Amino acid sequence: MVRVYLSLGSNLEPRRYLPAAIAELRARFGELTVSPAYRSKSVGFDGADFINLAVGLDTDLPPEVLNDWLHALEDRHGRRRDVPRYADRTLDVDIVFYGALVLDGPGHLQVPRKELRHAFVLRPIADIAPAFRHPQSGRSMAELWAAFPATSEPLQVESLAD
Repeated sequence: MVRVYLSLGSNLEPRRYLPAAIAELRARFGELTVSPAYRSKSVGFDGADFINLAVGLDTDLPPEVLNDWLHALEDRHGRRRDVPRYADRTLDVDIVFYGALVLDGPGHLQVPRKELRHAFVLRPIADIAPAFRHPQSGRSMAELWAAFPATSEPLQVESLAD
C-alpha cells in the first residue's frame, strides 16, 4: 500500500460534485484524510471561482491504473474533455503525490504535480500532511506552505454544506 495525495477541484456546482467525489473515493479506498475546502480564483482562464481540497488515501493500485480510475470518476460526474484544457469543470482530480514516486507518464500523469506551486493545491495538502516531504526537494509541506507568498494567491475557507 502506498499513501497518495489527491487534489480535487470544481467551479461548476462544487457543493454537489466535491462531496459526491469524496463519497466515491471513500467507497473505493476506505478511510480518507480530507482537508478543509478553499475558494480561489480560476488559474489559466477567466472563469468562476474554484473550490479545492486535498484527500489522502492508501492504495495498492499502480499510478497509471489509479489515474484511469480518477479520470472515470471525473467522467461520471460530468467532466467534459471536448473543451479547452483550462476551462470550467464539474470535477478535476489529480494525483499530486504517489508516495515518493517521481513520474512523467501518459494521460497528463505527472507526479508530483507541478500545480503544487499554487496555493489551492499546496495549502490543502499542507493541512493534512504537514510532515510529508516532497520527493525531489526534501522539504515538508509545512515548510513549503510557510515559504509561500500567500497574499499572491488568496484563499478563503469554504464550507461544502449548502
